[in-house]
Amino acid sequence: MEDVPALEETTKDPLTEPLRKVLGGTTAKAMAEHLDLHTVGDLLHHYPRRYAERGELTRLADLPLDEHVTVVAQVADARVHTFNQGRGKRLEVTLTDGSGRLRIVFFGRSVHHHHRELLPGRRGMFAGKVGVFNRKLQLSHPAYELLGADSGREAVDAFAGKMIPLYPACKQMESWKLAKAVTTVLDSLEATGWAGIADPLPAALREEYGLPTLPEALRKVHRPRSKADVEQARSRLKWDEAFVLQVALARRRLAESQLPAVPRVPREGGLLDAFDARLPFTLTDGQRAVSREIFDDLASAHPMHRLLQGEVGSGKTLVALRAMLAVVDAGGQAAMLAPTEVLAQQHHRSITEMMGELAEGGMLGGAEHATRVVLLTGSMGAAARRRALLDLATGEAGIVIGTHALIEDKVRFHDLGLVVVDEQHRFGVEQRDALRSKGKQPPHLLVMTATPIPRTVAMTVFGDLETSVLDQLPAGRSPIASHVVPAAEKPHFLTRAWERVREEVAAGHQAYVVCPRIGDEEEPAKAPGKGGGDGEGAEGERRPPLAVLDVAEQLADGPLKGLRVAVLHGRMQPDAKDDVMRRFAEGEVDVLVATTVVEVGVNVPNATVMVIMDADRFGVSQLHQLRGRVGRGTAPGLCLLVSEAPEGSPARARLAAVAGTLDGFELSRIDLEQRREGDVLGQAQSGSRSSLRMLAVIDDEEVIVAARARAGEIVAADPELERLPELRAALDALLDEEREEYLEKG
Repeated sequence: MEDVPALEETTKDPLTEPLRKVLGGTTAKAMAEHLDLHTVGDLLHHYPRRYAERGELTRLADLPLDEHVTVVAQVADARVHTFNQGRGKRLEVTLTDGSGRLRIVFFGRSVHHHHRELLPGRRGMFAGKVGVFNRKLQLSHPAYELLGADSGREAVDAFAGKMIPLYPACKQMESWKLAKAVTTVLDSLEATGWAGIADPLPAALREEYGLPTLPEALRKVHRPRSKADVEQARSRLKWDEAFVLQVALARRRLAESQLPAVPRVPREGGLLDAFDARLPFTLTDGQRAVSREIFDDLASAHPMHRLLQGEVGSGKTLVALRAMLAVVDAGGQAAMLAPTEVLAQQHHRSITEMMGELAEGGMLGGAEHATRVVLLTGSMGAAARRRALLDLATGEAGIVIGTHALIEDKVRFHDLGLVVVDEQHRFGVEQRDALRSKGKQPPHLLVMTATPIPRTVAMTVFGDLETSVLDQLPAGRSPIASHVVPAAEKPHFLTRAWERVREEVAAGHQAYVVCPRIGDEEEPAKAPGKGGGDGEGAEGERRPPLAVLDVAEQLADGPLKGLRVAVLHGRMQPDAKDDVMRRFAEGEVDVLVATTVVEVGVNVPNATVMVIMDADRFGVSQLHQLRGRVGRGTAPGLCLLVSEAPEGSPARARLAAVAGTLDGFELSRIDLEQRREGDVLGQAQSGSRSSLRMLAVIDDEEVIVAARARAGEIVAADPELERLPELRAALDALLDEEREEYLEKG
């Protein structure tokens, strides 16, 4: 580490001090470029991923291939080999940890230097990317640091006796370099008595939950003397992340609750009553309960902010439509924002069908209370677009359904009262906010997601929204049987899958075949009759995912010959997409071979079977969404998950989980456990210092629930946090500009 000055005692907030002032330019530059660490706080919140303890060596038997790792191990053997007729030298060193062995190799001029250092019996930390050569794991030219290299055995044992923090590292910044940097920073802070650091947790809360102060927690997480130190530090740092985020969300909820909005109370005998009267079925108890929650919010003088989540096929669109009709009855307009043109067109088609003459306002044959339902997408013709824009501006259209085209500056509403966002996780905050800003006053907001979300994720990601859950399927919905088709091990299973498709079509039903990609953009993949999924070629390379264009052609000429096969994908012209979906909905297409454009919102009750090719290429929630396209009528649904992933692999375990349950909430937990938290939390956790590093939204439910409750109490009593200046200061520091912007727009 470079010679650098200590942190100055006059520093107002030491955690915001740039690392270059504390560590020197070279080290700070490497940390900034490769680990996104810029300040003292960034570094101290870059926690050890694990600790090596005395007597414990990293299990070499569990090393992940192709990942950068740090291992603590002992040299068992070191030998120099010559090659290329003596002109080249190679040092092979065998490391051991009691569970397995690992080979490290060095070439060139450094061989003799390393050979002198890496003597049998020496113990050290070694870092590099795990590769394989001659079927054995190895690290090539690893960076290493010997433990007590210049001391006797006692010094080595003393060093190894400590809990050695092992940090998330990279090739340019090994774990022990990070440890040295942390030591430098901690020493500087200790020298000033940690002066100027604001503790975000109020003293009363720390006392109630037995949590250490922030300096104590940072000290214990980086310099633990025992496992108990680590646990105490982790408990405290999890509270920091949960509490600061929940305070920010609580302040946002409070601010939103004080904004003005036009109350939208449906009138008796209006459009909503007429719509309910024409429904051919009875609403479920869940749909009625959720509708009551929404109507209560709409009647308020403050904008609704509600998340509507539910199982695939639970009737969320119907609930949202009833909310839109209530707003139209009250003199306002409603807009539904969909993520794709296919979904926008599908929503427009299904909503106008459900409404019938009620959607023909101002038209011959329209009902007395009718309104107009218009579609607005980016690819519409100029004349149709002008008509739609005029209907919105004059108020003739009570309901508009569209894509991001709704957000454009040219779009004007007569009186926008409700915004419904379908599949919210596909939209950026800016898009959502741009649509909401088109109301004379802030419109009410209903966010729909068809991906069930665990309670704690909803609290964390959608913490500024009230949540309604639809977990009851409408009467008459048929069960969906799901099976994994191991195409590589049992190709006859795939043959049987195509036979099942033919049987369903012969019985008067229809089928989906879903593929991961469109085709033409890469080399063609193998035929579907020969398997699909995680296949590998002779060189061990994973083949490209199966493609719609290839599979459709092969099926039409092979196992599904004679059936009416059509394709649907995102690169098709909008009119062509709409035509294919219309023909499929009307039964003119037997088998629709598609990408995931059919994932949400597509409703063809006569479709009873779905074959998902290369199913292991999709996520758990995505598979659950796709499966929800069948079983929507009275006939039973069948979903076949085709994969070449080997038995016992994580991919097969994931598919077995999907096949084993229809409970979307359970699958969402499995999905979250298998993925990085950041993938799930997305933009809600943007910003390096506000991201969740210690908190696990599935495992730490107790902390999140408690933090939300306490945050709500504190903000209600002191919205500006005037009595808690340290919390306010920490909130300002932890919420970077991007995160503040997210909360402001959310």
